[in-house]
Amino acid sequence: RYKMRLAPTGGSALKLRALLKQPQLHLMPCCFDALSARLVEQAGFPVTFVSGFSVSAARGLPDTGLMCYSEMLNTMRSVAAALRIPAIGDGDTGYGNAVNVRRTVQGYASAGMAAVMIEDQVAPKRCGHTRDKVVVGRAEAINRVKAAVDAAREGASDILVLARTDARAMHGLSEAIERCQLFRDVGSDITFLEAPHSREEMAEYCRHVSGPKMANLLAGGLTPILPPTELEALGFSLAAYPLDLLNASVVAMRSALQSLQQHGRPPEALTLPFPEIQRVVGFEDYDKEAARYQDD
Repeated sequence: RYKMRLAPTGGSALKLRALLKQPQLHLMPCCFDALSARLVEQAGFPVTFVSGFSVSAARGLPDTGLMCYSEMLNTMRSVAAALRIPAIGDGDTGYGNAVNVRRTVQGYASAGMAAVMIEDQVAPKRCGHTRDKVVVGRAEAINRVKAAVDAAREGASDILVLARTDARAMHGLSEAIERCQLFRDVGSDITFLEAPHSREEMAEYCRHVSGPKMANLLAGGLTPILPPTELEALGFSLAAYPLDLLNASVVAMRSALQSLQQHGRPPEALTLPFPEIQRVVGFEDYDKEAARYQDD
């Protein structure tokens, strides 16, 4: 049950490590703000991912590297403060050189993230399922991940590092797999090979790369949407659903706006009773907390 929180509760990295030790797949809807993150938790999911695409979209921007570190960090803080379950934060390219990567990891750790994702695209980066992606050279990619791992190990939070490669688009599957192997060699906790084109490519990745692996299931994207049982059998630990909540929000808001325009009221199916919306956002728990400090 939700209880009002104003700051991260701590221990999120330990919770994620415990999840990853379980020999099963964990479904991970992606969020874009504190409210969507809280809904993921209330629905019973054990982990969420703060999607850079969706955070950018919520600010009216495409996922093309326009969001800066401080904007993303503020989102990470608000999401972590709203949750008990662990959250993974999208750290993009780390917002600069290896020293910037270290600062990003340390900042996300202090914000309460359980893990941070660092990728090997050239800045400004793009959504992994769009065209015109470019990745940095192998040495720079490895140094980014090494800097992230060093920052994580030297900090007090034990934040995990999720290392992502987009090399499949430019250099083919073999290079992408080799990069994931090298990311593991320098200490990444989780790897993510973005946008494999088939089940066979997903299986090849899982066969050749050790440790926890994430699948990214983007509706309409380049990767096939496999059922959870099949993803688990292949060897994935996490299945991210990056745009489902954002898509649902857009569809619902468009429907509500159309109904308001045509009928002067929203659709009943899209309208929560006022007490329920108050409960979702935390009024009930706020009032209980405030009652503890009322004058007799």
